[in-house]
Amino acid sequence: MSRYSRIPTIKSPKENNGAKFYSTTFYPSIPYSDSDIFVITVKGDRLDLLANQFYGDPKLWWVIAMANKDFPQNSLTLPIGSQLRIPTDPSPAINLFNEYNF
Repeated sequence: MSRYSRIPTIKSPKENNGAKFYSTTFYPSIPYSDSDIFVITVKGDRLDLLANQFYGDPKLWWVIAMANKDFPQNSLTLPIGSQLRIPTDPSPAINLFNEYNF
């Protein structure tokens, strides 16, 4: 299964030959919670690996990324020695993500 299979497509007007484009994905903001976990990143830490460690699903990397918007948003790798906030319950963010995008 392609990772793009669930992303809706948009058919452009005839002036663009009716080409199909992937629609934009919208990510929710992740508010602070008293139950959030804070970790210091070490060599080898990546958002997908941390999501797998804390949530059991590497595809939830975006939850950690959205909770830490000060980090570069163009990579799964993280600066070593940085404090990272990990929301303990990703369910509200997942529900909003699904509401925004599907």
